[in-house]
Amino acid sequence: MESARSIRETVFVIEQKVPPEIEYDEFEDSSTHILAVINGNAVGTARWRKTDQGFKLERFAVLANARRQGVGDAMVSFILARLNARAVIYLNSQVSAIKFYAHLGFLAEGEIFYEAGIPHRKMVYVP
Repeated sequence: MESARSIRETVFVIEQKVPPEIEYDEFEDSSTHILAVINGNAVGTARWRKTDQGFKLERFAVLANARRQGVGDAMVSFILARLNARAVIYLNSQVSAIKFYAHLGFLAEGEIFYEAGIPHRKMVYVP
């Protein structure tokens, strides 16, 4: 958890200027967290949790020096392989990442909304 928190601090709080009180929420303990590691170094993290709407994937973060190396793809695939494919699986994507999630099988729906001052859209996984 220390490594995951450090990655999220770097990516969200420092790079994207998300206030820490928004980044770290009441779902930290009830979520399942993963860590991506390259050559023994933690480079990415994400989490998922069960909600009334299905499984929500959240807090995908990859350190700058590990981006564009397939880390994000690997984390999404890892999580999807562990969830019930018949369940609703969704996430709130930053608008800048919609193409990334779309190539992994997620479809955008609804209007743009803001979380931490960053534009997002809900995306649902369509296997």
